[in-house]
Amino acid sequence: MKKIAILGCENSHATAFLTFIKEKEEFADICVVGVYSDQSEAAEKLNAKFGVPVMDGYADAVGKIDGLIITARHGDNHYKYAKPYIDSGIPMFIDKPITIDETEAIDFMRQLQDKNIRISGGSSLKQDVFVRQLKSEAENGIGGSTLGGYVRAPYQSQSVYGGFYFYAQHLVEMVCEIFGRFPISVEAKQNGKQIHVLFHYEEFDCVGLFCDKNNFYYVSRMAESDAKSFVIPVTNDWFYEEFKEFYGIISGESQKVRYDEFISPVFIMNAISRSLESGKEEKIREIKL
Repeated sequence: MKKIAILGCENSHATAFLTFIKEKEEFADICVVGVYSDQSEAAEKLNAKFGVPVMDGYADAVGKIDGLIITARHGDNHYKYAKPYIDSGIPMFIDKPITIDETEAIDFMRQLQDKNIRISGGSSLKQDVFVRQLKSEAENGIGGSTLGGYVRAPYQSQSVYGGFYFYAQHLVEMVCEIFGRFPISVEAKQNGKQIHVLFHYEEFDCVGLFCDKNNFYYVSRMAESDAKSFVIPVTNDWFYEEFKEFYGIISGESQKVRYDEFISPVFIMNAISRSLESGKEEKIREIKL
């Protein structure tokens, strides 16, 4: 059996993952030894629905598990929850936002890298079938070189789980997946509750539109002789694909992204925040691991 724990089980990921474990034969060898949340009622609900044990503290599963899932809503909790388990060297799923603070993201990845800890996670939107299609077409030059693109996704300006940072990684990670993990700079402007962001790459720009509490997703890619756009339906397939990826790394498979690629959205979100404050173009800080 592959033993895991879920920390920060107050969001929809935990429910979806536990449902997959319960219902899908391909995950029948997974045993959940415990769940934890700083919102105790969330953990108790999962205990009532799935029969999983509730842990008193987030470090209670140290030395008892083969893989760790961190799905806390607030990004400031992710590194904190992971720290007690790093010496164990076990693979980890880390939900978005990986962290909020850039320095914390660097420290986190350095520790994981030093221990050769395999990771997965980030925004589930990178698992979307249309995002994957546009990523493949960009990488393979379908229709010629990329000329630009447009991505729309929700954010939550007043979220108690880190404000802008709570949901912003969904849009940012879609941009990263399709157009590249390392844009050079961003320019962000707010009009009403909407935020427009211009992502500058070496040879093209991409536009992002954050809409406050508007649960609608859209992606497009413009090429020299092609243009495709998709409205993205919300689906549990995202959760299934990311859980399958986590299952892969606890089964010995390699991780799919480098450590610097994994935290690039943290640096992009911080640059967007700085641009909103300064009213100017802001360079995205270099990631040095």
